[in-house]
Amino acid sequence: MSEAKWHYSVNGQSFGPVSKEDIAGKLRAGQIKPTDHVWCQGMGEWAQVSSVAEFAGAAPAAAPASGPPQAPSARTSHEIDYEILGDDMQVVEVELDPGEVIIAEAGAMNYMDDGIQFEARFGDGTKPDQGFWGKVVDGAKRKLTGESLFLTHFTNGGGGKKRVAFAAPYPGKIIALDLSSLGGEILCQKDAFLCAAMGTEVGIAFSKRLGTGLFGGEGFILQRLRGDGLAFVHAGGTVVQRQLTGEKLLVDTGCLVAFTTGVAYDIQRAGNLKSMIFGGEGLFLATLQGTGTVWLQTLPFSRLADRILAVAGRGGKTAKGEGSILGGISTIFED
Repeated sequence: MSEAKWHYSVNGQSFGPVSKEDIAGKLRAGQIKPTDHVWCQGMGEWAQVSSVAEFAGAAPAAAPASGPPQAPSARTSHEIDYEILGDDMQVVEVELDPGEVIIAEAGAMNYMDDGIQFEARFGDGTKPDQGFWGKVVDGAKRKLTGESLFLTHFTNGGGGKKRVAFAAPYPGKIIALDLSSLGGEILCQKDAFLCAAMGTEVGIAFSKRLGTGLFGGEGFILQRLRGDGLAFVHAGGTVVQRQLTGEKLLVDTGCLVAFTTGVAYDIQRAGNLKSMIFGGEGLFLATLQGTGTVWLQTLPFSRLADRILAVAGRGGKTAKGEGSILGGISTIFED
């Protein structure tokens, strides 16, 4: 029996870890379709079962159709190619075919080929018939998440393939999310969105629970990404991806990056009163429970900024004896 390290996704719900034989058996029994998706450690992203060599031949042969084959459902988002470059200061380089468009946060562009046209617009382009005031309202909602009023649309207006790159605003990782394999929707922290294929709806979601809104670290508002194409979000430090199958995960409120809609988000008190005051972990923890995928970050930007401000408040006397008790005592006698 092979090691249980595979995960599979059916109708937007993720399951695992299971063994390769478990997936092959479910495939033969029809419980998993060749068009469903699987993932294991080492794969860059989820892939269709039919495209994974380990499961070749496991699916039963399809019965001959009595009529013409059914046309595949049309993808609403542009199909873009990409490459993520770098380690701790990453950039995502997107390749656009002629006429393809990618939308991005204002100021996120790093470099682009000649022939790429860009324009700042209200909205993400998913509502072409929306009136002016509707676009203004959507822009105001984006402002509530701390983002700009506008999104920048980058279009390959020339011949041949063109590339445009987007960089994260602080050290960390860029995560590529295929929304079509994640149920068509994810929720993420309010400043996580970087860019996405044209056809992705970038909106907001209000937290339903008062406690979550007041103490959840992200307020009442999360970003909602909907569509069937690629979207890119960024996070601080190292990114940890967890698959939940009903269990509960407790997380520092600032360390949550994104989660799928099958996961319920709430907050709870961090231990007893002494732990809340002296534990150093904050007053509350986020709770994530359900079936789906969760992405976590090890270094929230707010934590990094707090450290920088604390050091800056010492008047620049940081290099001498940092981490040393003697170094700390010596500064008492300095002017």
